Amino acid sequence: MDIERRLEKLKSFYRKFNRLPSYAEMLRLFKVSSKNAVSKIVDKFIDEGFLKKNNRKLAPLSLFFSVPLLGNIKAGFPIIAEEDKQYLSLDEYLIADPRSSFLLKVSGDSLTGVGIFDGDLVVIERKNQAYTGDIVLAQIDREWTLKILKRDRAKRISYLLAANPKYPPFYPGQELQIFGVVRAVVRKIH
Repeated sequence: MDIERRLEKLKSFYRKFNRLPSYAEMLRLFKVSSKNAVSKIVDKFIDEGFLKKNNRKLAPLSLFFSVPLLGNIKAGFPIIAEEDKQYLSLDEYLIADPRSSFLLKVSGDSLTGVGIFDGDLVVIERKNQAYTGDIVLAQIDREWTLKILKRDRAKRISYLLAANPKYPPFYPGQELQIFGVVRAVVRKIH
């Protein structure tokens, strides 16, 4: 059994039991007959960066939760796909600073023009400043919303813009506060 199949078995066990298996459980899981064989497999996972030993206990690293990135595929005319297998951890790809990031589930259709739809998850990086054109989590006159930050230079005021023509621009009557910037959108296709 190759390392990838063993890794999938390990991930499957982790998803089912929310923990890594013991060495005794790995004997059965990997269909090997000695704990020495299990130890060599575990050492390979550690060398590859999937696991670490923490006080003699195994712990998964972020690469453990990664999925294979097999290469690039054109969305235009068909070509022969080339495989260039690497591993990519989606949380590391989508979230630059986990300590200042969180997820929100989108409700509504005001950002469909920029590809954010009802039911999508957005990764928000906590910030109180943003640039014109950023999609922001904002509080405008004590109401929370997700919109595009714009600047009216003539009026010298920031306002919020939807990415759907059925919504008007949102100018603050009293106050506009920025609480975060959208860094990624996650959509599950059913």
